[in-house]
Amino acid sequence: MSNTNAQMPTSRKQVFKGIVVSDKMQKTIVVKVKRKFKHPLYKKYIIRSKSFKTHDEKNRAKIGDQVEIIGTRPLSKEKRWVLKSILSTKETIPLQVKESDL
Repeated sequence: MSNTNAQMPTSRKQVFKGIVVSDKMQKTIVVKVKRKFKHPLYKKYIIRSKSFKTHDEKNRAKIGDQVEIIGTRPLSKEKRWVLKSILSTKETIPLQVKESDL
């Protein structure tokens, strides 16, 4: 009864993409996720955002990184998300101060 063409069922857990806005906690980052939807009456697109506290075991994500998070069991009072992957990192440019600015 095994079919080699059958695919494995995909996970039903929610996956979001967002930007890291805080990494000051240990093993926790705050990810801001934006969503865009059309207003039912005025038919204008509206952007809403929400912040999620996300578990980052190895403290890899930094502020400004674009990440992908996935839903999981409750890990603490407010953490219900785990870092799945870092999609892109923010390039940090060192601040250069001119002598004339001093």
